[in-house]
Amino acid sequence: MTDKSISAPNTIKILTYNIHKGFSIANRRFTLFAIREALEDIDPDVIFLQELQGEHHKRRRKIATWPLKPQGEFLAENLWPFSLYAKNAVYKKGHHGNGLLCKFPIISWQNTNLSKAKFASRSYLHAKILLPNQTHLNLVCIHLGLFEAERESQLDMIAQTIEQTIPEDESLIMAGDFNDWRKRALDHMKIDLGLKEAFLNDSGQHARTFPVWRPTLQVDRIYYRGLELQETLSFRHKRWRKLSDHLPIGAIFKFPDK
Repeated sequence: MTDKSISAPNTIKILTYNIHKGFSIANRRFTLFAIREALEDIDPDVIFLQELQGEHHKRRRKIATWPLKPQGEFLAENLWPFSLYAKNAVYKKGHHGNGLLCKFPIISWQNTNLSKAKFASRSYLHAKILLPNQTHLNLVCIHLGLFEAERESQLDMIAQTIEQTIPEDESLIMAGDFNDWRKRALDHMKIDLGLKEAFLNDSGQHARTFPVWRPTLQVDRIYYRGLELQETLSFRHKRWRKLSDHLPIGAIFKFPDK
């Protein structure tokens, strides 16, 4: 079974996914190869990735199928010619962070670590890409903290950074793992930044993505402005329950006019 959907030439299909460093729930199985196959079946134009493993010396020695390339490059190599990896969580055995895989050229990017703790991957990865119609689109990949006070501080930092670096008339997609089960991020996104959330706008509620065996928490989000939402994409097939501790979500948007 395939999750692939076909989008029109003037649209962009995106997906956001916390891949749990390439392991299934509770780290029972190394699933990176299956994750790549599943992502290629969907064939999005842009993928926002969280908990992307850049290096892990112990696992490289222990797991025979561990790829020679960093996980982001491994996932991107067949379909996505442009990719970014932002190292945020650094520890003795390696590091992990956020990433972007993209079919369109990345013309600039920056990464801001939002966490005070070395071991926590909480970051703001911002890239600007060039769409086929020669317009620019800002992409922001997010992974926020587990504690409400921490998230509130991080959301303040994000809002301030976007206000200072991305003009209001530029299109923007912000996606990732917000860890916002209390739904406190909406005021920042809507009031401070003029963003809509794709699933909330489409169906009246955020997507349920965690935990993967019985999704009840609405922690993964897709916020946007300056684009027309065409469709939201949910991935509930049982294949996804074996790959990570989150389900991915996606959306299709119409390009902004020139």
